[in-house]
Amino acid sequence: MTAPSLLAVDRLTTVFELPAGPVAAVDDVSFEIRAGETLGLVGESGSGKSVTALSIMRLVQPPGRITRGTIHFKGRDLLACSEAEMQAVRGAGIALIFQEPMTALNPVFTVGDHISETLLVHKRATRGVARKRAVELLDAVRVPDAAARVRDYPHQLSGGMRQRVLIAAALACQPSLVIADEPTTALDVTIQAQILDLLREMKTTFQLSLLLITHDFGVIAETADRVAVMYAGRIVEEGPVRAIFSDPQHPYTRGLLSSRPGGTHGERLRAIDGAVPTLGALPEGCAFHPRCPSRFERCTTSPPPGYPVGPDHQSRCYLYDPADGAR
Repeated sequence: MTAPSLLAVDRLTTVFELPAGPVAAVDDVSFEIRAGETLGLVGESGSGKSVTALSIMRLVQPPGRITRGTIHFKGRDLLACSEAEMQAVRGAGIALIFQEPMTALNPVFTVGDHISETLLVHKRATRGVARKRAVELLDAVRVPDAAARVRDYPHQLSGGMRQRVLIAAALACQPSLVIADEPTTALDVTIQAQILDLLREMKTTFQLSLLLITHDFGVIAETADRVAVMYAGRIVEEGPVRAIFSDPQHPYTRGLLSSRPGGTHGERLRAIDGAVPTLGALPEGCAFHPRCPSRFERCTTSPPPGYPVGPDHQSRCYLYDPADGAR
């Protein structure tokens, strides 16, 4: 039986007002995250992944604005909520883990202050109880000597320890959904593995759903249940992680997977021809068509819709339009 939808994003569009006119950083994006599930959102830098996360949290700053769509969390449309109502959702219902802990953590506050503040803002604890809870959370995310570390400042911790502090702060109010935006990017490989193990452990312990944003398919393979592949502000393929890895159904996904290291020693890495287009100058039709080895005339006319290509698996590619037949 399929788990119920916790978060449902439908036709979300977020634009930025530039001198030349509005530019869509997130364009007609739809996906859902089910209870207890990890959805991996993957794509190259600049594809719109982080703007999607900020849009869900209603944290897009001017000149950006959400122009269309709905974001239902536990059946409630977040775009219809007041700012006061959204403040109650942020941290308590949906928590966000940023990719760079040194910019996310305030250097003048201690580690304990960062965690306690979340509990105090949402009125989940008194100051004394919040301090005790901060130690418990640091211990839960495996920060050594948590009772002493709670008094440390961010600059006194390593990158991996700072990331653990962000995870502890995100879990403080026991949210239903955690959005992790490139949580391992700034860390070395050994620490990356430890943080991913920690996220999986915390997901089980706290019964979380997780939106994991990354450009690394290796992270997705180890962590996600389903994958949404993003290119130039649009989701081009979505499906179960095993289906995406074993039988990708969009030329962009195939290009990303084939460009990963891991082939024969000394063999040149395969790259996708061309470059990601700037959002203000997207080509007509499918944004990937100038780089696509399978393109044909229809690809240059209008963006393709999503076509079913397997169980719970769809691809935005005209190759799979039943009206055209298999190409």
